[in-house]
Amino acid sequence: MGRGANIVLGAIADDFTGATDLANNLVRGGMRCLQVIGVPSEEIDLQEIDAVVVALKSRSCPVEEAVNNSLAALNWLQKQGARQLFFKYCSTFDSTDQGNIGPVADALLEALGASQTVMVPAFPINGRTVYQGHLFVGDRLLNDSGMQHHPLNPMQDADLVRVLSRQTPHPVGLANRMVLAQGAEATRAHLSALAEQGVRHVICDSLDEQDLDVLAEATVLLPLVTGGSGLGQALPAQYRAQGWLATITEPGRLAPASGGALVLSGSCSRATLAQVADFLAKHPDGGFALDPLSLAEGEQQQTQALAFARQRLSEQAPVLIYASADPIKVTAAQQALGAERAGQLVEEALSQLAVTLVNEGVGRLLVAGGETSGAVVSALGITTLRIGEQIDPGVPWTQAPLAGREAPLSLALKSGNFGGVDFFTRAFEVLA
Repeated sequence: MGRGANIVLGAIADDFTGATDLANNLVRGGMRCLQVIGVPSEEIDLQEIDAVVVALKSRSCPVEEAVNNSLAALNWLQKQGARQLFFKYCSTFDSTDQGNIGPVADALLEALGASQTVMVPAFPINGRTVYQGHLFVGDRLLNDSGMQHHPLNPMQDADLVRVLSRQTPHPVGLANRMVLAQGAEATRAHLSALAEQGVRHVICDSLDEQDLDVLAEATVLLPLVTGGSGLGQALPAQYRAQGWLATITEPGRLAPASGGALVLSGSCSRATLAQVADFLAKHPDGGFALDPLSLAEGEQQQTQALAFARQRLSEQAPVLIYASADPIKVTAAQQALGAERAGQLVEEALSQLAVTLVNEGVGRLLVAGGETSGAVVSALGITTLRIGEQIDPGVPWTQAPLAGREAPLSLALKSGNFGGVDFFTRAFEVLA
């Protein structure tokens, strides 16, 4: 067990930025939060920590691997005394017909000896809402939001009851807005009635923060809840109501930031493409584009990117290294190299740049893209992140201790779809 362990919430996230997204909302709800990268193999100091989020890389891996890693995380969190468990996945329910959301949720329920959980992917402040079981991104159904072109998990069906039913042999039900409008007690009664019918998974409507508050109150005593990070902001108030959590002042306080500033972007989402364009419009000479086809030819382009970054950093000028590209260019690279190989080349290049430049003095690092963030964090050898204040909904600054450095590395890990258009410039202003 970690030193000083007295954990209220233990969460298992299926990717790195998703973990940070949830941790950010827990801090905003008043919990002191630590994110750990993978299942810890050594004792961790958990004094003055209320919630721990274990970041896995299990969203798009084989089902068996996702289940085994999630069960290992569950076992560790139980040893830390977590009162409630949270399985965190993307607010766009990224998955395939084989999983991994359904199989992992089933495995966690069985390990906990629990009969039912809720599925609450909604994050209304970021435009993710659920109505009659259908997931919307802004005013568009999920399958018409751009997510139908996701390179790993294309989402072509917005009906989450139908989506999840293809991933699990167990019945899937719905708690719709009409139920939630009646309050937490009625919602609890509805969930109990579904449980008596053998319904194991319940998709929950959510159109606004009030719906999330109702769901948090209705589910605070469930052994396991699942969903996006929106529910994470509503749960801490319920933990305080249960007497499990004290009122915390400045739960996101971090040490002062220092060192050079660098942005690395591997995401090709619409939001990130707009952020890249905004940065380049403000700093026309501040960006260097990486191309998987050029990276496949040898080390020349990466060497050029490193020289570019060093020059900009020496001038204390804004610097962005990016592989973000429009769908046509992404498809061309994937057809030539294979989707997996193209992604690996980008992740390896950005990770190596991060390691070199952090060793040379970069102390403020922003990474865009879940897969890219995972690769960078792994390459840097980071195992824990203390969660700080929010930059934009779903994205906080964090800090990580690094061997050989007196000051911690300030790190922002951004999911591809998150952040305002000026995120790449404004993030550093927030940190200052």
